[in-house]
Amino acid sequence: MSALIEVRDIGKSYGNILALRGVNATVNAGEVTCVLGDNGAGKSTFIKILAGFHQQTSGQYLVEGQPVKFVSPRDALDKGIATVYQDLAMIPLMSIWRNFFMGAELTKGSKPFRRLDVSQAKKTVVEEMSKMGIDIRDPEQPVGTLSGGERQSVAIARAVYFGAKVLILDEPTSALGVKQSGVVLKYIVEARNRGLGVIFITHNPQHAYPVGDRFVILNRGQGLGNFAKGEITIDELSQLMAGGAELKELQAELEQAIAATGVNDRAAP
Repeated sequence: MSALIEVRDIGKSYGNILALRGVNATVNAGEVTCVLGDNGAGKSTFIKILAGFHQQTSGQYLVEGQPVKFVSPRDALDKGIATVYQDLAMIPLMSIWRNFFMGAELTKGSKPFRRLDVSQAKKTVVEEMSKMGIDIRDPEQPVGTLSGGERQSVAIARAVYFGAKVLILDEPTSALGVKQSGVVLKYIVEARNRGLGVIFITHNPQHAYPVGDRFVILNRGQGLGNFAKGEITIDELSQLMAGGAELKELQAELEQAIAATGVNDRAAP
């Protein structure tokens, strides 16, 4: 079977500015592909190409073996590629079920007497959230009262319900504490176990490595590799992502600065 998504030597330029170059990635059904990079590494540009906001200027983008060049996010959605962004596009004071079906409401009856099918919508939300391992007792609960991890789960379950084959998660743990980050990582595993291809965008190797099957590393817009889990350790991942040589230079500069000011690592009396 073809990979759900494969990108080959993808690049993106804006005029004379080269934002992305030499990026290769593979996303298979039932796997998590982690895209790692520090701020400014090119993650946002890469996401926008995958999600249909921008077109690549070089390289190939294949969906289930077929070359594509999306002209809009709708094109990507039609191919089953859904993106969950950091802001989640939810209305905090609106109920869980209303947020879940926002823009695609279930209705019943025939025109001109069609109306919302509230009971079916609530039942569907409870069932879909249960598949993600979440017990929603009251679908009328305002989504803003949920924890950050639980709101992420609503967005993930919504994308799955509406037919996503590939789920792109944009830094889903970046604004969360340790416990809530763990909750989101659990939901990522649940989505993978349901047969989706998951693209997990993050700058945190500690979050990526436990759940990832493949790792794509970006540094200053340059693709540094597309590794299976058995081909790279978490330490190697961290070094590549941050730039090992740059870290050594920074450490040497810090040591010189500390020596120049006479500061040492002894605790003050």
